[in-house]
Amino acid sequence: MKRSNFKIIYGLLLIAFIIGSLFLFHRYYKANPESEVKNLLAKADVKIDGNQPWDIAVHNPALYARVLGQGSIGLGESYMDGWWDSPALDQFFYKVFRADLAQQVPHNLNTFLTFIKSKVMNLQSKARAFQVGEQHYDLGDDLFSKMLDKNMIYSCAYWLHASDLEQAQENKLALICKKLYLKPGMKLLDIGCGWGGLARYAAQKYGVQVVGVTISKEQAACAQRINKDHPVEIRLQDYRDLNETFDRIVSVGMFEHVGYKNYRTFMEVTHKLLKDDGLMLLHTIGGNVSYTRGDDWIDKYIFPNGMLPSIAQIGNSIEHLFVMEDWHNFGADYDKTLMAWYANFEKSWPSLQPKYGDRFYRMWKYYLLSCAGLFRARGIQLWQIMLSKKGVIGGYQSVR
Repeated sequence: MKRSNFKIIYGLLLIAFIIGSLFLFHRYYKANPESEVKNLLAKADVKIDGNQPWDIAVHNPALYARVLGQGSIGLGESYMDGWWDSPALDQFFYKVFRADLAQQVPHNLNTFLTFIKSKVMNLQSKARAFQVGEQHYDLGDDLFSKMLDKNMIYSCAYWLHASDLEQAQENKLALICKKLYLKPGMKLLDIGCGWGGLARYAAQKYGVQVVGVTISKEQAACAQRINKDHPVEIRLQDYRDLNETFDRIVSVGMFEHVGYKNYRTFMEVTHKLLKDDGLMLLHTIGGNVSYTRGDDWIDKYIFPNGMLPSIAQIGNSIEHLFVMEDWHNFGADYDKTLMAWYANFEKSWPSLQPKYGDRFYRMWKYYLLSCAGLFRARGIQLWQIMLSKKGVIGGYQSVR
């Protein structure tokens, strides 16, 4: 399409959306925003100033119009501003997401512009890849070390036969290594290696050599430090710049930053890097439907340029490249993981408060507990997907 034609189409769409948004804006202001919000919340059994732990207290009546006019941005920012509270924020979000209220709030201009931006731009290009590292993962090792387990594993734990976060994360590391059938002398690639906990575990327990890549300077420095006595190489590098072969590949909690325009590229790159008889484990949060963008509030404050893949999007990306050997969903475990992180965060907040401040506290609490509620409602999932290049002869033996 010619650039001039695209500008015309974009302009017409924008004008149409603005007119529609103004109509909706007028309608809701005229119809009483408070009544509209209360009617929506009633569908989820949530009341204003009710006596249930999931009910909310409104401190600023402008909240109603703000939420209707701005969607998730309005809801999240108004909480950060102290306009409303809930005794049990995780339960509030469980109720809201289980009732699918997010789909019943009218679209707004911010949502439309984000959608257009995701269509026009590659938000997860190599030039933009390091943004999430700078904004989120480089926040401070003090925060993450106090919130996470001793190995600083920032992904869903595996709670089968576990009673606390430490054991659940140890279980997850063991599960990954068993699924990959690691053997001494193998070379393992860890795409999105975080603070190096999985790399160290695999090197210590299974005698493998590990190359870990991350787009976070803070993570890279920590991972290099904790792995200095192990056969582990940590690189500050985009996965698209790798050019060598590996016996095994693992990617944990990184695919959420790849973006739908790059899913095929990710699979082509990993296909090239993996030996013909190799295995790859992809550990990712996933959505129940296909989207081309992430949540507006999460994108602005937590994970810029992030989005969740669907089963269909992953399936399309692996065609003619990989055989899907196993697909394991333990998304309910992320609810427990997030609640454990929140408990650690609350316990450690007095020592963190002077550096981060009260607005950050409300933002981070909102992030952790809204995500816990969403996983509890089964609105999103956690998948571990085993892939091979040609299919395992005799069949892949799954591990649970």
